[in-house]
Amino acid sequence: MAKKEENIKKESKKAAAKDAKAAEAVTAKIPQALLEKYKAEIVPKLKEQFSYKSVMEVPKLQKIVLNMGVGEAVQDSKALDSAVAELETISGYKASVRTSKKSISNFKLREGMKIGAKVTLRRDAMYEFLQRLISVALPRVRDFRGISDKSFDGRGNYTLGIKEQIIFPEINVDKISKIRGLDVTFVTSAKTDQEAYALLSAFGVPFRKKQ
Repeated sequence: MAKKEENIKKESKKAAAKDAKAAEAVTAKIPQALLEKYKAEIVPKLKEQFSYKSVMEVPKLQKIVLNMGVGEAVQDSKALDSAVAELETISGYKASVRTSKKSISNFKLREGMKIGAKVTLRRDAMYEFLQRLISVALPRVRDFRGISDKSFDGRGNYTLGIKEQIIFPEINVDKISKIRGLDVTFVTSAKTDQEAYALLSAFGVPFRKKQ
């Protein structure tokens, strides 16, 4: 009986390892697939749409920045530790701690205090996260009907506010201390918001349909 249980455990471990390897292989293909899509589909489409004279003028997605503010860290340093761990779990990369740039007495905030966490993703990591966000995380938002197109900054960058970090399946709901939000900023080389909107839409970012 003991031997049978041992064999079952071994088979279970083998199956888990096989699944993990398969998932890793799929993940590895995502950046290349999106890059190929950009070159083969998005560049020609935007070049025609905006009458660019050269493909070098076509805007690119340069980086994606994840920010998680932790105001309660002023009174509870463990809150920041949790936020850093969660951001690293979501992104798969090491997070850097953000500090306050000025003192605000009403909030008992002093300059240099640790109040948040940040991760910057580029190249393959950027594309892999983008695909997970579009195809897995956002569809898990309750009553999801697309994201607003009102959060461009006038310089071709867009910031998406996410209210709950638990939309990312990598986060174990049973192990988090509280529901936290985060901001996801798409930094592009676009000169206008209109161009940036077209670029992100072409990548599959699900903007809410305009009425």
